Amino acid sequence: MASHRVAGRKLGRYRDQRVALLRGLVVELITHERITTTLAKAKETRVIAEKLITHGKKGNLHHRRLAMAQVPNSRVVKKVFDDVAVRYAERAGGYTRIMKLGPRNGDAALMAIIELV
Repeated sequence: MASHRVAGRKLGRYRDQRVALLRGLVVELITHERITTTLAKAKETRVIAEKLITHGKKGNLHHRRLAMAQVPNSRVVKKVFDDVAVRYAERAGGYTRIMKLGPRNGDAALMAIIELV
């Protein structure tokens, strides 16, 4: 039985674990501006990170609270609103880049680098 309009990957985790994983990856991406992870995790991280940066570009209190609800880390949200959003003020989306690295030695999972452009 096929389901339509089902977005997102399960990443082999329950919902709460998946949310915590993706929040952690977004925090590391914003903090370090480049991380190495699996391709599937990178693609899911991109979705959240781009929405977060878009909230930062809008810049008002409502969007700051939406960003805090998505990633409850005030240091990261402050960096997004003060530094990252200013950098991408003229850019209409596409704030991240994913570069494929090839399979990981241990389990042959496809690896990728995700970075802020």
